[in-house]
Amino acid sequence: MAFGESKANGDAWTAVVFGTDRVTIAEVARESDGRPRLHSCESFAREGSELDILKRLRNARRLARNRCTTLLDEGQYQLLQVDLPGNAADLARTELRESLRWRVKDMVDFAVERAGIDLLDIPAAGNRNPQLWVVVASHDVLQPRIRQFQDARVGLAAIDIPELAQRNLAGLFEEANRGLALLSCDRHGGRLTITFGGELYMTRHIEVGCAELTGADSGTLYERVLLDIQRSLDNFDRNYSAISLSRLLVGPLPGGEAFVDYLSANLSLPVASANLADVMDLAQAPELAKPADQADAWLALGAALRG
Repeated sequence: MAFGESKANGDAWTAVVFGTDRVTIAEVARESDGRPRLHSCESFAREGSELDILKRLRNARRLARNRCTTLLDEGQYQLLQVDLPGNAADLARTELRESLRWRVKDMVDFAVERAGIDLLDIPAAGNRNPQLWVVVASHDVLQPRIRQFQDARVGLAAIDIPELAQRNLAGLFEEANRGLALLSCDRHGGRLTITFGGELYMTRHIEVGCAELTGADSGTLYERVLLDIQRSLDNFDRNYSAISLSRLLVGPLPGGEAFVDYLSANLSLPVASANLADVMDLAQAPELAKPADQADAWLALGAALRG
């Protein structure tokens, strides 16, 4: 999905992701054999405004020549799942988008008249009707972000969201004709996605972050997270019984070995830890062999995996 467009060429994308106290920049190219190759990845402490950071990155990394993407933060957008309208086949994509703008009017907490909106297909599976993801973000959020890149003279080709960055990563781990559940955790909480054929079918936010899951008293939270995951898996099975899940992967979680073992012992679905080195060429960033560094770069790498 792209709220902002630019004319850019090449197979590589550069993602610039602003965290609470850190900035991560990653450049990834998809090779002809389908295995993505990491060109560069760096995470550093935030110093100065986002505009100042972009100007420094442009000078140091020639961002003006790259296709760049960035991510909205949690709470800056709404992701809604709606049924595909019966007349969708008769509408151009722009007409469908405007039609859905008014359908979701009462589902968002800002004026849709001043909002960016984009659509993502959810292919039909089994007897379930086809649906759409609708992403909505206020112009009050989008315009300042776009203006920062413009003022820094960095071409912003797309603005994305964390759920789709994780979908991109999940697609690398999928097995043929099987769905995949993928759980990642950061300071904002847990993000559970279910994908099939590289498409996002379900996403759930879990109100427990990585620090809580790896802290001294984390064992008391395991059951709570397990119940959230099990409910989500049961709900997915009811709605998409035609899609068989191969496993649940847990994204890089330093110090989370006990948590992964707990899930493995209590879920009927096979559980394993995700290692990006299994699905990406990370030779240009050997430090990403460490789970802590993979965790820091997780969303930036996913954002840079745009097709």
